[in-house]
Order: sequence, then C-alpha cells, then structure tokens
Amino acid sequence: MSARVVRLVPGLAMADLRHEWILTLCLVIAVAAVVAPLLILQGLKHGTVATLRDRLVQDPVFREVRPTQTREYAPEWLERLGADRGVGFLLPTILPASSILGVLHPRTGKLQTLDLIPSAPGDPLLLENGGVVPGEGEAVLTAAAAAQLEARVGDRLEVRATRTRGGVAEHGAATLRVAAVLDPRAGTLPRVYAPLGFVLDVEAYKEGQAIAARGWAGEVPRPAPTYDGVLVLLEAALEPVARSGLVVNTGLGNVEDLDAAAVRGRFGWDLPAGWQAYRLTAPGGAVGAATLEALRRKLRGQGAILLPEVETRELGLRGLPAPAVGLSLTPEQAGRLGIPAPPWGGLDATGDGARLRQAWLSPENADGQGPGLELAARGVAEVRFPVRVTGTGPATGRAYLPAELLGVLRTGLQRPIAFDGEGFTVARGGYRGFRLYARAIDDVPELVQRLASEGVEVSARVDDIRRIQVLDRGLARLFWLVASLGVAGGAAVLVASLYAAVQRKRRDLAILRLVGLTRPDVFFFPVYQGSALAGMGLVLALAAYGGLARLINHAFSADLDLGQRICALPAATLYGAAAAVLAVAAASSLLAAWEATRIDPAEAIREE
Repeated sequence: MSARVVRLVPGLAMADLRHEWILTLCLVIAVAAVVAPLLILQGLKHGTVATLRDRLVQDPVFREVRPTQTREYAPEWLERLGADRGVGFLLPTILPASSILGVLHPRTGKLQTLDLIPSAPGDPLLLENGGVVPGEGEAVLTAAAAAQLEARVGDRLEVRATRTRGGVAEHGAATLRVAAVLDPRAGTLPRVYAPLGFVLDVEAYKEGQAIAARGWAGEVPRPAPTYDGVLVLLEAALEPVARSGLVVNTGLGNVEDLDAAAVRGRFGWDLPAGWQAYRLTAPGGAVGAATLEALRRKLRGQGAILLPEVETRELGLRGLPAPAVGLSLTPEQAGRLGIPAPPWGGLDATGDGARLRQAWLSPENADGQGPGLELAARGVAEVRFPVRVTGTGPATGRAYLPAELLGVLRTGLQRPIAFDGEGFTVARGGYRGFRLYARAIDDVPELVQRLASEGVEVSARVDDIRRIQVLDRGLARLFWLVASLGVAGGAAVLVASLYAAVQRKRRDLAILRLVGLTRPDVFFFPVYQGSALAGMGLVLALAAYGGLARLINHAFSADLDLGQRICALPAATLYGAAAAVLAVAAASSLLAAWEATRIDPAEAIREE
C-alpha cells in the first residue's frame, strides 16, 4: 500500500465528510439508529437471562439431583459418578428411616424430631446459604429447626438415636454444638446437618450395631454364609414328583442328579451303596440360611444330609497346601456315610467364632505344617485369618474346612468382610442414597440423562432450567432476526449513499486521478469514508445505549439483587459489535470503491 493511501487519501476523505457535514450527520444518525436498538435488545437479552441464571445458580436447590428410589449404591459407583466433570458435590446418604433423630435443647427444654442429613467440605447448600460445614461434634440447623428448638449459634444440643432391640427400647446420646443456622432459602423442613461419620454411626446403631467410639452398646455385625448350591444325599432315590417338589417354595430352581463319580470328584470319598445325590442351585442368586431351612422342611423324615457347596476358585483362597472342600457333618451323619466326623460338627447357619476356623489336611500334607495356618481370601476386600489344623481328612489331595467358613468367604465377594481377632465382621457394602449437586445448572440435564441411562431414577429442576435455556435460545433467534433486518437496512443506506457520493463526485475524483492518484488510491476513498461514518455512528449508538441501559436498570432496580442488571452487555460483546459494524461498513463501501476505480482522468478534461 502506497504512502498516499496511508496519509493523503484518508485526509481527503475526512475533509470531504466535513465539507458535506449535514449529509455526514444524517448518515451518522442513520447508522446509530440501526446499531443502538440492536445493542439495547442484546443487552436486555443478556441481562435478563443472566439475572435468571444467576438466581438459579446462586440457589443450590436448582443444581440438586435427588434419587427417587431406595437402593444400594456401591462406593465404587459413587466414586465414578463423583469424577464426572458436571458433578460439583457428591455425598452418600443413609436410609430415610434411619435419619430420624430426637434433638433436645437443654436451655429451652424443647424436644423435636428432626431429619438428620450428612454434610462434608464443599457442601453448596450450607456454604451458599449462610452456613458452614460442621466438624466433629457440630451441627448446622435449618431455619425451621432452629425456630422449633429456639436455638442459636453456639448452643449445645443433646441428640438421641433410638432403637428397639430384643423388645427393649435403647438410645445412643451425643452432644452437638450449633455451628450455624441456614437461611430460610435452604429449605422449609426442620433438618439438622452433621458430619457424614456421625450420620453413618447413627444408621449403624439403629441397625443394632455397637458404636464403641461413642459409647453406644450393641452387636458386632457378622456376615451370614451364602452358597453356590447344595448337595442333598439320600439313602434312596426320590420319586419324580418329590424330586420336582424340591424347588417349590424353597428359592431353588434347578435339580441335577449326581452319580458316585461326581460325588467322589467333589469330596474325595465314595457314597455308600444305594445312596443318591442331587445338586440344587438357585437361578441367578445365592443359597442362604432361609433356603436351607425350607429344603430341610421339604425333606423332613427322609434322613437327608445337606452339604452346601461353594466354588472355591472364586475365593482365591491362599495358604492351604491343597484345594479346599467345605464339609460340615454331625457324628451321626458322618457314621452313615462311613467317613470320620469333622471336629467342628454339623452345619450351623448362624455359627461363628473359633469353631469355624479349623481345617483338616490330607495325610501327605499334614506333616510339617504345624498346628496353625494363616489363610487369605480375596473379595471386595482381602481378608486374612488363622485356622487350626485339627486332624487329617478322609481323602488325599484335599483340605477340608467347615462349609460355613467357605460360605462366609463367599459372602465377602459381595460385601467387604474383615477378621477382628474373634470372628468375621461385615463392613458397609454400599449406601442407600446420595446428595448430588451439579457444577452448573447447564450440567443438570446431562447428569439426569446419564443417571437414567444407568437405571437410576432421579428428580431435578430440569423443567425450570430448560425454560431458561429455551428463553435464551428464543431471545437469541429474535435478536438475530431483528439484527439481520437492521443490518440489511443500514448496509443498504450506506451502499446507496456512498455509491451516490461517488457518482456526484466523478469530476472531483477524475481530477484527483489526473493529478497523480492511482486506481488503488481512489479505491480506498469511499472505504475510508464508510468506515469513518460507521465509527462515528457506533460512538453515538454506544452513548445512546449507555444512557438508556442506565435508565432501564434504574427502573427495575427494586426487583434486582445487588450487582444484578436487567440490561447489560459484557465487554466481549461490545468489542464484537464494534468489529461487526466496521466490517459491514467496509463491505458496504466496496461497490462505491469499485465504481471509483472506473473513473477515467480524461473525464475531468472533457468537462472543462
């Protein structure tokens, strides 16, 4: 680009605009009349939607996703859900029936029944409603709960978790300090928020467990044995009708005949002559104590021997010198089968303790093992425990354990179990609910859709959020429709005005060509004029927008929160609008610029 285009041509273009200042003023006003309403419309769209979105975002209730069904949610599943980019806060909860808590205010004497809700660091419902996250020994009350108890921040409350065990009413008590009282916006229900650990202790206590750390008495939860199937041994074969009847009202669904070779392959010894073996399994489930008891009633009076089975390869049992076999028989049952009786006795579905931690080794493995072994089994969590070697089994190549012990280890495949030195204990397998808040309101519909695809029914304020999104899209379409009409009209005005100006000034432009300006030089003459008109019109439009926006915001100030505006444009939008106006002006001047390049210098001589 020549120096004349950079210095001389812009000066001439601006001088021409000043010379025709009345026409210039009209065009500037025309541009401002097109741009200013568009800025106001976009400001109203952005300000209205932003205000509504702020009110939704600032109220965590609109970001909450609540499960509507009571089921068990595994910790691993909750961990995967919490890693979702749209999740802002996730915390497991307990059964609604276990969350009822009696709360007494010693100063006022008020005693109320409140709903106990867990909390943890980052809890948006508390932090965004004038509260704090409670620590150990603290609680946060909703406004309704504080009013019922007449409690204030700093007061100490006595809380009681009640239960009935063995027909006797019991309660576990604790003292919590009120750390905060929430704004009424946080909810109208009387609730008390406490750390998750305290809430889980309350649930465990109500289920009958002991909470030693809080001095609450109870029982230690023990895992119930479960089995993959059960063998029924009878001295004579069952009639077809009786055989089929074994699966009626017992929870079992399949009956399989086993021959002597199959029994030998499982246990290492032969059935006495004439005996018959049946293997029963439950379709898609485990065999538990209730199923075994129902089967016993079916076979009452027939001298049946029940041998529950566990697929030991699933357990990953380590520490035994030979494959494990579950065998629990009374001396009378063992005598009928013609084998030694195991020292731990017959099957006891409720048995636990040292009786289960015994083992028989095969004769070739017993030497050098010592009186005890440490075994380990995999499951939800690996468990290690000792067993006593109390003899040798009836067959080689096998290690015999109580059937109940293998059943407990099988239960550990579904729920984490541990060994506490006295027996096996069962840990929490999952949670009965969760509190979920999305990172932003736009993430809520996506989270609801994801959970629905996984079969989790939830409730959320999706309709309210979608109304805002529909409003945003509708206003955007309306803006672009009006903007398109306005821009088209403004561009037409500029095109016609600049083209007409070139036609009026053909002689002047021809003289400029005659004195030395080239075609590229005169090409930029209308381009500079169009850009200058658009720039001045933009400045006037921005001034008009600023004054009217201030007036609109003042008129609606009583209905807005501090810092909110009904008409507002972010800086990025203003920059974009300025660039768009200048681009349209430059494009509108191209026809006039092309016409200017067609002017021949000879036209000035001919007119003279």
